[in-house]
Amino acid sequence: MDIHQSSIVDEGAVIGKNVVIGKFCIIDDGVVIGDNTVVKNYVELRSGTIIGESCYVDSRVSTSGNCKVGNNVTLRYDSILARGVEIGDNTYICPRVMTNNLNEKKDGVGGAKIGANCFIGTNVVLQHGITVVDESIVGSMSFVGKDIVESGVYVGTPAKKIK
Repeated sequence: MDIHQSSIVDEGAVIGKNVVIGKFCIIDDGVVIGDNTVVKNYVELRSGTIIGESCYVDSRVSTSGNCKVGNNVTLRYDSILARGVEIGDNTYICPRVMTNNLNEKKDGVGGAKIGANCFIGTNVVLQHGITVVDESIVGSMSFVGKDIVESGVYVGTPAKKIK
């Protein structure tokens, strides 16, 4: 385990073997980080966030808590995982992907559920409570406001299947 001296890791966090945590990170109580995971600089992981094994969490990624990230997942620069987001194994999240967990009435309905082996492009927005099935690709700058129930390639605002 290699934790930079400028990072704050609360006592209740569970950090696996061979984990690297970069500069100026905040890791709250109740966070679990699996073996062989790299957490870069300025990352904030709030309570209840579970990061699987062999993941890469790029700089400035943040979670608002109670998120579940599978094994071998890449979370790129400046992405935001809202409360309740779930991401399946072997999924790649490009830079600046944003999720939310509140509906228009400000009710917490939960974050997006993203399946295994997915690719979510740069600047994609995933609306609260939606599901993206396994083996799906969402193109950059798309908005996903409804469930993606069939694997394929989706692009646009709103995202529509093109392949």
